Amino acid sequence: MPIILRPASFHEDELAFGDSYEGYPLMLSKGPFVKKHLDKIIDVIEASLNEHPRTYSFRIDLRFPLSLDLPAILKLEKRLIERFIASLRAKIRHARNTAKRTNPKMHRTNVRYLCTREIGEKGRPHYHLVIFLNRDAFNTLGKYSLERNNLYSRLIGAWESALGLESGAGEGLVHIPVNAAYRVSADDTDSQDKLFHRASYMAKAATKVRGNRHCFSGSRCTRKKDFTLGPGEAGGLLKSHL
Repeated sequence: MPIILRPASFHEDELAFGDSYEGYPLMLSKGPFVKKHLDKIIDVIEASLNEHPRTYSFRIDLRFPLSLDLPAILKLEKRLIERFIASLRAKIRHARNTAKRTNPKMHRTNVRYLCTREIGEKGRPHYHLVIFLNRDAFNTLGKYSLERNNLYSRLIGAWESALGLESGAGEGLVHIPVNAAYRVSADDTDSQDKLFHRASYMAKAATKVRGNRHCFSGSRCTRKKDFTLGPGEAGGLLKSHL
């Protein structure tokens, strides 16, 4: 049966069909998927595991206050995710510097992300993200409470900062989906497969418009389809999938 695509949508050769891509499992029921977005997912997973062989990754959704109408939201959206990530990085850096006072051997972490923008009811946009951290620095979101000084409260604080909201006004705007966390290791391809399968949802073609660079984004990184490990380094990423 011929494949019918929407006008201004992706060409068939730009899409991935079936239940796998470069050896990674896809969320088949959500296909087809945009290949360049799937490549970006691989890029960011690879970059995170190259730096942090033990990676802590988790899904979040970011929403706008109901008090904001659509024109106000669209005005806010310019560089919005960049502001959110910059604020989150600053908060995590501060937390690590504070931890260093009592533990000089504490672990640092980079912050990487994947993000897709989707349109919900009444044309209101929202964002799906995957965040990547060093699992030796963070391995839990913590209790879902603004009163706790943990990763969860920092996520809300970062979203408040990006939106220009007062402290505490962002409660309910950061949603943590069910089974959001993934503990991924460079020497464990099964953990990589599970994360990629979950993240593949974000690359589905059904909610993307060809040429719109704002619908999918992520941390900048250079893709390496293979890499050579030094003595004692953990491995497994990509090599066993290609």
